[in-house]
Amino acid sequence: MPRRERAYEWVVDIDIEQFFDKVNHDKLIQILREQVNDSTTLNLIRKYLKVGVVEKGLEKATIKGVPQGGPLSVVCSNVYLDKLDKELEQRGLRFTRYADDGAPRRRVQVA
Repeated sequence: MPRRERAYEWVVDIDIEQFFDKVNHDKLIQILREQVNDSTTLNLIRKYLKVGVVEKGLEKATIKGVPQGGPLSVVCSNVYLDKLDKELEQRGLRFTRYADDGAPRRRVQVA
C-alpha cells in the first residue's frame, strides 16, 4: 500500500497522569502472577517495587508506584496496562502506547 494511503486524519497524545507514582503493588503482582509462575521472580520484583526512595537525604518507604527510569519500570507499566490495550483494541481503536504515554489515531483514505 503506498504511504499516502496509510495516512491518519488525527492523532491524540495521551498521558496517564502520575501513573508511575500510583501503581498499586499488590495489583501489579497479581497481574504478573497470571503470567509468571515463579515465586522467586515475583518476590524479587516486589522487593524492587518496595526499595524506597531518598528525598532530601532521608530514606522514604515506597508503598505504591514504580520507580521511573529503572530497568523494570517500562515492563511493569506495559504489564499493568495490557488489559487497557486489549479493551481499546476490542473497541476497534488504533493506538500506539509506550509505558504511560499513548497516541490513539484514526485512519482515513487519502485521495
